[in-house]
Amino acid sequence: MGELDILLRALRAAGSAILSIQQDGFAIGKKSNNDIVTQADLAVNAILKNEIMLAYPGDGWLSEEEHDDRGRLAHKRVWIVDPVDGTREFAAGIPEYAISVALVEDGAPILAGVYNPATDELFHAIKDGGAWKGGSQLQCASLTVPADIMLLASRSEYARGEWEFFKKDYHVQQVGSIAYKLALVAAGKAHATFSLGPKNEWDIAAGVLLVTEAGGMATDKYRRKIQFNRNNVLVDGIVATIPDINDEIFAAIHNYR
Repeated sequence: MGELDILLRALRAAGSAILSIQQDGFAIGKKSNNDIVTQADLAVNAILKNEIMLAYPGDGWLSEEEHDDRGRLAHKRVWIVDPVDGTREFAAGIPEYAISVALVEDGAPILAGVYNPATDELFHAIKDGGAWKGGSQLQCASLTVPADIMLLASRSEYARGEWEFFKKDYHVQQVGSIAYKLALVAAGKAHATFSLGPKNEWDIAAGVLLVTEAGGMATDKYRRKIQFNRNNVLVDGIVATIPDINDEIFAAIHNYR
């Protein structure tokens, strides 16, 4: 069984666990940084790690739900995992969360999977092998009418008023998980998404490969290529767009800042 098969099997198993936990009910706790955590985050992490690391024990591992073992920095290949990206949406019963897993080699994602169990949308991408949803290959949207540019916004950023500036010129839709937003851009459901605050590597590693393999562009907010498996796992934001509007979106971001 190859890496893709193992990854997709692990994502399906983890998704089933999430849906069972949601059906049975769960407690909500808080981490030291005030982020919330649920039983689902920990259960999914355990399933993914068991499935993947059993098959590839020589690889490194970086997960939101585990202490960061810096020994990963010595590994050529590292699995970067967010067991539940969009925990707040999961806890609120909003179907906009996702399991996000990327295999990174020499700092670049080479395999990615993003699974939204609530909608049963399973996305994957292979470096130089395209982005896919099930058996259908994905392609970022083309832009036929400039006035119809659709941006996907973080619910929390939207609530804080951070998207008012962009609403003047663009359609803006709120969606929870950044991993899911990136997958939707790859699937042609929107033209761009961005988040200008710091993001963790596990938030975006899989989504970056999905977008780029679907023909889009994904960089940090300074238009730099994002390297993964670094000592500091915080990234300077994420901007993912179709190529046609990349310059325009960065100009708008510059004017906003």
